[in-house]
Amino acid sequence: MLSYESINELYKTAEAQHKRIREIVLEDQSAQLEQPEEALIRRMEENLTAMLEAIENGSKPGVKSTSGLTGGDAYRLKQTIAEGKHLCGDLMSNAIQMAMAVSEINAAMGKIVATPTAGSCGILPGALGALLKVHGIPQKEVVLSLFTAGAVGMVVANKASIAGASGGCQAECGTASAMAAACIVELLGGTPEMAAHAVAITLKCILGLVCDPVAGLVEIPCIKRNASGVTLAFTAAELALAGIKSAIPVDETIESLKRVGDGLPASLRETAQGGLAITPTGQAFERQVFGTRSPLTGSPCNTCGSCGSCGN
Repeated sequence: MLSYESINELYKTAEAQHKRIREIVLEDQSAQLEQPEEALIRRMEENLTAMLEAIENGSKPGVKSTSGLTGGDAYRLKQTIAEGKHLCGDLMSNAIQMAMAVSEINAAMGKIVATPTAGSCGILPGALGALLKVHGIPQKEVVLSLFTAGAVGMVVANKASIAGASGGCQAECGTASAMAAACIVELLGGTPEMAAHAVAITLKCILGLVCDPVAGLVEIPCIKRNASGVTLAFTAAELALAGIKSAIPVDETIESLKRVGDGLPASLRETAQGGLAITPTGQAFERQVFGTRSPLTGSPCNTCGSCGSCGN
């Protein structure tokens, strides 16, 4: 049985058995859950279907969050790509667009798959959706890659955190990006060790990212951080597939993620009391959504100290 306490355990076990990480995880989960592999694969197929539907729904015109703060950017980017005006090439631009689409449909109360959280829900679907569309990866292969993603997420959850409230956005978008990077490596023919290095490269490039949601909502800057997170996943995968290794071992990187998260002040861990959330514009958005005083921070107008009628 796998313990899911170490990425090293995952890739060393896979290499010893001459298998991919997803294969040993599927076998292990089948044994632990006492369910046939076919049943687990069907559940993963349902997850992928939900991800692809979220991409489609979030890419439609007229998407707007309940708060009214966000929506429509994924559609704008989709139009830019269709017109051939995108800058980052088909693969990366589609990944960015799809990540934003899922994040925007989440803010609009649509159906998503938390991978590993709602705040980071666009990163893995964005990566996999782009590979399906641009690289033509068989959908069956993409379904199986989700077992690798799940295993990476479980290790980070067990050894550090996947929650912004305890570890900052490095824990949420960082873990999602690491999960996506491992999948990309496997889907493009990389070894288990390369997948492990991709996880390490991803996490060390995102250490210290704070969680500072404007008005306490998973919208600003979360949606755009999903866009940047999917680009980081491809960057890490590109490096790992080229044989570039992380100087710091992957499990030590995860331990660092925990130490950094534990060291973040409460104001930078999803409380909306620091970072972008307390900028003048961020507080103006907060008043726009909640009125004169936020139920989250209790902050009144900074200028008049009352109703905000001064316009600030």
